Amino acid sequence: MTNQELIEKIKTIKEAQPGNLMARHFDAAYFLSLDEHSRQRLVRIIASGIENPDSQMGAYAMNPQDYDQFATMLDPMIRDSHGIPADIEIAPQNDWDTGGTACDLGAIDERLKDVSMRVRVARNVSTFPLPGAMSREQRVAFESVAAQAFTKLIEDPEFGGQYLSTTPGSPHEIDEDEYEHRVKAHQMFKDMSADPYLNVAGISADWPHGRGMYVSRDEDFLVWVGEEDHLRIMAMQHGGNLNVLFERLRAGLETLTGLLPPFATSPTYGNVTSCPTNLGAGMRASLHMKLPGLTSHGSDLTRLKQEAKKLGLSVRGAGGEHSGAGKDGLVDISPSARLGVTEMEIMQRLYDGAAALWAME
Repeated sequence: MTNQELIEKIKTIKEAQPGNLMARHFDAAYFLSLDEHSRQRLVRIIASGIENPDSQMGAYAMNPQDYDQFATMLDPMIRDSHGIPADIEIAPQNDWDTGGTACDLGAIDERLKDVSMRVRVARNVSTFPLPGAMSREQRVAFESVAAQAFTKLIEDPEFGGQYLSTTPGSPHEIDEDEYEHRVKAHQMFKDMSADPYLNVAGISADWPHGRGMYVSRDEDFLVWVGEEDHLRIMAMQHGGNLNVLFERLRAGLETLTGLLPPFATSPTYGNVTSCPTNLGAGMRASLHMKLPGLTSHGSDLTRLKQEAKKLGLSVRGAGGEHSGAGKDGLVDISPSARLGVTEMEIMQRLYDGAAALWAME
């Protein structure tokens, strides 16, 4: 495809799919001003949005430096996605002080003392390309680095547990039955090779090599290896006290940080991730709530999504993105903001939003 043909194709996508941020912010003059090597790199970054016109972001970074080197195009997309005006400095900040405020859902209602809660952060190490640009050898090499760090966690009485790998021939390899069991338990991530967005971005390449999961003895602290980012580090519990959940994640993340190569960061955005939607805190915090009234007993998420959006929350079905509500109106709610907010602001927004939705229910 010639440069002009590419420009015309993206123009067509912009007209047909106005929600595609890559197409919306593509600047043909800027693209043509780049040297040939840089144009090829940028095309690879935005390939998923070109081949999947219904994409929302339409771009995946291949290397941590991409956000700086292609800021002319990527920064407007990032700000549009996160709702941050061009004249506002993002100024990434971290705050893990869980003692600053009490966020116990059980104090709102006894029925909220045993909900499914999960919080995770995405991290990429600075010594490897991002997953979309990794070779099979690099994926397996990074998995070995991560597995070595997990041996320290396994020796730690606060964590214990085991590492489970899908890499053929790995000393930690699990069979298909064990893999499916972990997927059904909502611990392990699904086969990525079926995802058209990740396929075009190169993120799902070489499946199942270089992929796996660490799980603690109590199965409340998990780390995915080789999914959309090098690491997805998460805490998951049944309960209602978000402070306890976040503190578990903080402790695990702090321990891992000392066992791995430095994480990739940007002075502009904070933690670097493959998808620009996860930049900054790199965090997604969620909980499952039964909201039959707001979902017409699980048959319609329209009103709930409208109310949640006013509260800065996103709503998914009980089975994840693109699924419907589960039994008794079971849904997944999470704060939408990732960038320009601290970890504790995310926790507070989840608590306040959940309280508001429960009051409506």
